[in-house]
Amino acid sequence: MYYFYKRKEVKPKRWKTSSTSVYNLRYHLIWCPKYRRKVLIGDIESRLKELLLEKADELGLVIEKMETMPDHVHLLVKAQSTDAPHFIVGQLKGYTSFNLRNEFAELKSKLPTLWTRSYYIESVGHISEEAVKIYIEDQKNQ
Repeated sequence: MYYFYKRKEVKPKRWKTSSTSVYNLRYHLIWCPKYRRKVLIGDIESRLKELLLEKADELGLVIEKMETMPDHVHLLVKAQSTDAPHFIVGQLKGYTSFNLRNEFAELKSKLPTLWTRSYYIESVGHISEEAVKIYIEDQKNQ
């Protein structure tokens, strides 16, 4: 991904900074509709993607990749250091559930709630776990 600034191509930095930290936080998130029902199709799927982008923007998150299947959602989210992963998932699921159930009556009649309580989350880094372990071990030798 590249941005153009004053006609000059600029590659964004891998990390972000705040007044007290330097960070690069990305999460792979997956969650499913209740009973794994295949309801994320057509207009519901399109609206879900719009709502996810809206809420992410409001929270200061960046959705780098998004894919919806009829029975689950995959996101790659770049987050701020102050946002807990549980908070991010709760906000995205809550916002989309509230709006989709209000806009699509069939979701209210098919499901008691739109999403299951559970979700999958994994941190995704630029550097592998093995490389971090080696780096930490090597610190003592310096």
